[in-house]
Amino acid sequence: MNVTAPAVATAQTTEPERIDRKLALIASVVVLGSLMSILDTTVVNVAINSIASGFHTSLSTIQWISTGYTLALATVIPLTGWAADRFGTKRLYFWSIAVFLAGSMLSGIAWNAESLIVFRVVQGLGGGMLMPAGMTILTHAAGPHRVGRVMSFLGIPMLLGPIFGPVLGGWLVDAFSWRWVFYINLPIGLIAMEMCRRFMERDVPQPHFRLDWLGFALLMPGFTAVIFGLASTNAAGGLMHFRVLGPALAGVVALTIFVRHSLRVPYALIDLRLFMNRTFAACSGTLFLGIVAVFGGLLLLPLYLQVVRGESAMTAGLLLAPQGLGAVVGMPVAGWLADQTGIGRIVPVGLATIGLAFLGLTQLQVDTSYVLFGVDLFVMGIGMGVTMVPMFSGAMQTLRKAEVARASTSVNITQQVGAAVGTAVLSILLAHELSGHLLGRGGIGVSVTAAERENAAPVIAQAFATTFWWALGLIALSFFVAIVFLPKSKPAPIDHEEPELGIDGVLVAPQTS
Repeated sequence: MNVTAPAVATAQTTEPERIDRKLALIASVVVLGSLMSILDTTVVNVAINSIASGFHTSLSTIQWISTGYTLALATVIPLTGWAADRFGTKRLYFWSIAVFLAGSMLSGIAWNAESLIVFRVVQGLGGGMLMPAGMTILTHAAGPHRVGRVMSFLGIPMLLGPIFGPVLGGWLVDAFSWRWVFYINLPIGLIAMEMCRRFMERDVPQPHFRLDWLGFALLMPGFTAVIFGLASTNAAGGLMHFRVLGPALAGVVALTIFVRHSLRVPYALIDLRLFMNRTFAACSGTLFLGIVAVFGGLLLLPLYLQVVRGESAMTAGLLLAPQGLGAVVGMPVAGWLADQTGIGRIVPVGLATIGLAFLGLTQLQVDTSYVLFGVDLFVMGIGMGVTMVPMFSGAMQTLRKAEVARASTSVNITQQVGAAVGTAVLSILLAHELSGHLLGRGGIGVSVTAAERENAAPVIAQAFATTFWWALGLIALSFFVAIVFLPKSKPAPIDHEEPELGIDGVLVAPQTS
């Protein structure tokens, strides 16, 4: 007995380190689901111009296929914990894929811009739960001894999506049509659903998570109303028109009520008391401003290549790939640095790098060298990788263990809302710059002849360059917040236990595109 006991103990300590076939299959299901969600944020941007041309609509309208999608993602993030408790994580993951696929199919058969925007919202409602639910499934399946290694699987779609997404999207648009940007999700999703059904263990629902329904009814509708009002600025003829002020003020009122409500209830959708923590508040503010600039800018880049330079969607996708390569270089470096020193020494460097890239984009012309363009995007990717990873980890460093899950939910929502605001605001600014200079065509995205492009291209290029000055200004403001408020030294740990991974996604997945 004394001989076998140590052998049993050794087996118990070494066995959990092995990634067995069953766990690898579960991880594969989660990777497929994450791949669909992440790819969809990159492939669609390349197709924006073709979609706008096909539906004969303007940028201020068609940008809602990105804005609506990201707002839908943000809407369901706080619902994920309640839904997992109520229905079980396997069932939640399966039906999230199903809703995402339904939205993809409907988006592919959309008959006008308005129907496409609605179907993209459906797609986002399914996609928003895939990452946090998948992370929880992996955590439970792996156990504490294997969770770090298994989570590395999720790095695959995060790193590859920004590189191959624009290329894949461009190829689908040129070889088939923009509708295949959405149809491509169907085979991937069907395989993921079948693997989910066969390989994931069914868990027993244990409802105990109380959902803040009033907060849910106020938060995203409030943001949507504000963004919708601002997006109507050009069509209405100015900020003071009722079509702008009405929705915007209604949204502000809803958000104000949300803040008052959230400070009074213990189960608020977002724990606003977390923002009393200086580091968390500074990280959230820096993240929001940076995301607004970067995601807005990334929407405009393929439009510049297609509208000003006359490139095909495939060529535009290839020219955008250096941004993803830069992020692959920057993220591991940032992860190592975040373990060595305070984020206040890392994030400003990343933001300055992004600012340098935006400064280069303010000089865009009709004949800008593609070598310089690629170098500029590569530099931007490095800056994004160096910035995002420390901001996500730094937001959690000074919080107690019990606060981490709620903080993660808040950071995820901040990220998605920032992306929605960025695509809307920079589209509005570009449309304003373009106003009166598009040959009477009524908006960007309408096909023009080579002769028309040659005449209008210098004016359109200048409009893009001017819009990137606004993005640079947002990065400068984000840099100021980071340099003043982020800690320059690594904070002491709040407790000695590792934070548990909750359904709300403690390990926040930074997006790099």
